[in-house]
Amino acid sequence: MSDAIKMLAIDLGASNGRAILGIMKDGALTLQEVHRFSNDPVMVNGNLYWDILRLFHEIKQGIINCVRQGHRDISSIAVDTWGVDFGLLDDKGNLLGNPYHYRDKRTSGMMEKIQEFISKEELYNITGIEFMWFNTILQLYSMKRDNSSLLDKARTLLLTPDLLNYFLSGKKASEYSIATTTQLLDAHTKRWSDKIINQLGLPREIFTDIIPSGTVIGELTDELARELGMSNLKVIAVAGHDTQSAIAAVPASDDDFAYISCGTWSLMGFESDSPIINEKSMNLSVTNEGGVGGKTTVLKNIMGLWLTQECKRYWDKTGEGCTFAELDIESMHAEPFKSFIDPDHHSLIAPVNMPESIREYCRKTGQPVPETRGEIVRCITQSLALKYRMTLEKLEDLLGRPLPVIHMVGGGIKDKLLCQFTADATGRSVVAGPIEASSIGNILVQAMALGKIKDLKQIRNIVKASFPIVTYSPEDKELWDKAYDVFKNLIKD
Repeated sequence: MSDAIKMLAIDLGASNGRAILGIMKDGALTLQEVHRFSNDPVMVNGNLYWDILRLFHEIKQGIINCVRQGHRDISSIAVDTWGVDFGLLDDKGNLLGNPYHYRDKRTSGMMEKIQEFISKEELYNITGIEFMWFNTILQLYSMKRDNSSLLDKARTLLLTPDLLNYFLSGKKASEYSIATTTQLLDAHTKRWSDKIINQLGLPREIFTDIIPSGTVIGELTDELARELGMSNLKVIAVAGHDTQSAIAAVPASDDDFAYISCGTWSLMGFESDSPIINEKSMNLSVTNEGGVGGKTTVLKNIMGLWLTQECKRYWDKTGEGCTFAELDIESMHAEPFKSFIDPDHHSLIAPVNMPESIREYCRKTGQPVPETRGEIVRCITQSLALKYRMTLEKLEDLLGRPLPVIHMVGGGIKDKLLCQFTADATGRSVVAGPIEASSIGNILVQAMALGKIKDLKQIRNIVKASFPIVTYSPEDKELWDKAYDVFKNLIKD
């Protein structure tokens, strides 16, 4: 019997966070949630921010809870988060203000402004990153155009997981996977693109060295070790982008699969040994992100459970309190294929009243208007499944061959109806699990950095041996094919 090794994953999503203790022994991994908390953006003077110091407080609470529960023998800690957002440090290493939220309005119109200096084609050929309205490049350029005093004072830029690693260890570094989300990294050299940075007049000196996913960057600072009662705790830069941590935990037996990392956002794609950057991939708005083990994950960003989450938030606020389980039941009893939405339509990005915005979308497109909660959630769920089919067709066209199975991971697989609808809509078997994929990938990449696991293949074998998965087989092909024809005519993509 081998000795157990304990590792702590801090997994921060756009709506909540959790501290998950992983215990690996005899080739299997068990999880224990030691802390869970909400992640609530804060609007101040018309701008939207992350409350980063509160998030760091919650991370510390996760460590304290481990100590209280008798787990002082944790070997390491690692953080994964959403992409693109960042904090700025001054010359003394102090944080210059709360980081902006990617949904803040300041990036509006910035893509057009950037193209005055570098063309869309050239930018894509260098970075391989899809043009999204919230990318780091747009955030930074908006600060430059506004003559931001924060940017003038900045001496270091750290993306969110790197910033939290710095708070933990005092070490400044940029992990590869999270750096690829910025649209400032050269996908070919895997280094910051001096050409892009210089052409936009951004301060080159604020960008730190790129380090591979799975790098031990230091230990908990002496000050934190005393405060938290935890010593000799290694801080590891895993795949800092939560999507990449989740993909590392896909329990695939071979390389021939599509994946959907499903949460607030849905990220759908496949793995490649190198970036796929050409005219077709640019026209398909495909993005190339860095993954674990030197892999490139070729993917498309799709809106995910944000739509249902925002509906529930509105219903809770207006006194129609409900659970997600209740919404699932109501959705199952709603009329199928009554109406559809484009999950990525601009009107659904950040509405004040999501249910009414969905109704208005259906009105404007000449469809029956969903009125009840069940009808609205059914509309969302079947539309997501059909958008997955549309995206799969594009990915297979780019790859030049079919992808026979879809692995769905993340919290979204709790929605069993979405999993079944995805199988039905795509005509593919859907293998769902594990739920806590980001945390699992985080923990097992820590184990790899500590020399306890050899490679990505072994990580996936451990996932298969440790966690249940459910396979959904496609049904009702003719009905879904007809629905897809309606959906394609509706969605101008």
